[in-house]
Amino acid sequence: MNTIKKSASYIAFAFLGAVMALSLYSHFNSTENRAVVSEPKPVQLSSYAAPALPQGQLPDLTQAAEKSVSAVVHITTKTKNNLYDGNNQLFEFFFGPRGGMNQEPQYSQAAGSGVIISDDGYIVTNNHVVDGASEIEVILNDNRKFTAKVIGRDPNTDIALVKIEAKNLTVLPWGDSEALKLGEWVLAVGNPFNLTSTVTAGIVSAKSRSIGIMNGKKMPIESFIQTDAAVNPGNSGGALVNTHGELVGINTAIASMTGSYSGYSFAIPVSIVHKVVEDLRKFGEVQRALLGVTIRDIDDKLAKEEHLNRMEGIYVEQIQEDGAARLVGIKKGDVIIAINATKVNTVAQLQEQIGKRRPGDQVAVTISRGGTDKVFNVTLKNSKGNTSIVKESFSLLGAEFGEISNKDRERLHIDQGVQVLKITSGKMKNAGVRPGFIITDVNKMTVENVEDIKRIVEQTSDKKPILIEGVYPDGKWAYYVFNLNE
Repeated sequence: MNTIKKSASYIAFAFLGAVMALSLYSHFNSTENRAVVSEPKPVQLSSYAAPALPQGQLPDLTQAAEKSVSAVVHITTKTKNNLYDGNNQLFEFFFGPRGGMNQEPQYSQAAGSGVIISDDGYIVTNNHVVDGASEIEVILNDNRKFTAKVIGRDPNTDIALVKIEAKNLTVLPWGDSEALKLGEWVLAVGNPFNLTSTVTAGIVSAKSRSIGIMNGKKMPIESFIQTDAAVNPGNSGGALVNTHGELVGINTAIASMTGSYSGYSFAIPVSIVHKVVEDLRKFGEVQRALLGVTIRDIDDKLAKEEHLNRMEGIYVEQIQEDGAARLVGIKKGDVIIAINATKVNTVAQLQEQIGKRRPGDQVAVTISRGGTDKVFNVTLKNSKGNTSIVKESFSLLGAEFGEISNKDRERLHIDQGVQVLKITSGKMKNAGVRPGFIITDVNKMTVENVEDIKRIVEQTSDKKPILIEGVYPDGKWAYYVFNLNE
């Protein structure tokens, strides 16, 4: 009897449980009765504490940060805004060829970052930080301020080199950007939003990334290091640093819909930066090495169209007639798979390998042709089709320049200009320019300093003439026209 009662009791409990389960299921799955469960207090899962991570699993970034902040500088610039460009004929009709009045120049200000690479004051930054600037001020981490001058710029890589007169500065040593690995920790050091000496951390998200920001340049090179270290306006020109406190890149751009950091930032690898800086110091202009080919990335469509037997390398679309590649036998339809035994699978990777070399350098180019790999030893050329050093366009002027005196400014009624102190053999001498001439405009753009002349000349196409306007100390206005390539 007791056994029957116990069995009935178990059945009753089981039935009651089933009814409650069905009721709850019906309640929570009803489209008309959905409940939101919230916890009035944090759920205490356990009093057990997670064990500490093993020592060395996460990198210690403190030493790298301390080494970097003293070598990264804050850069502020002033850029003159031209109110009158000399092309308004109606304005000239009423007020004369120069406006009939002295207008106060208007300036816009900007800021960025830079990295000290020598203890005597050489600093690398982005070209877009100093481009067009009439005044450049460098502020060190200890708050000392210096006026900087531009040594050279390269719009094709967005690198510029400036110099301050200082000694015994803290230097950030060169690292090896090609040794970086995906997932490796890096630091971004700079001055975002005018907040000096800011350090953020992230990992290397990608290498040899092309994002299309160099469009319009003559020979652009894009092979960025992508990181998730926070980079914002003002970080441009700052340092990307590895865990050893070595410079591996110059922070340049962010991918953002708002203009502020949203997860992606890009740095120029130091393999390119170092070469560009050395060229600017030695030659005043970047010595660009060319392979002499037109190339494209390989995708599935191209592989099928051209019957390629593997999805790797870069496809050669065209060969320049007098290019370095043609001379050794590389042909249209070849697939470049390595440079000096370093594999290249994207145009950006190939650009990085060639971009760090100079005309006259020899590289081993491995190509795939008809399923067979071949190696060609190629001597790289310059844009002129030879291996000689290309002279800076500005140096072809053949002149030394200096500031004009306040007395001459008042007497000649001019607000800006650069005086020709000395004429040597060059384009200006051939055009008839004499010492003492004060240059006020180049190609209808006003100039205030030598850097203005340099910038305008460098940005002028090789096939277009240079127009120089100005006045001699005796008050006689004159203009000269010449072509740099004739």
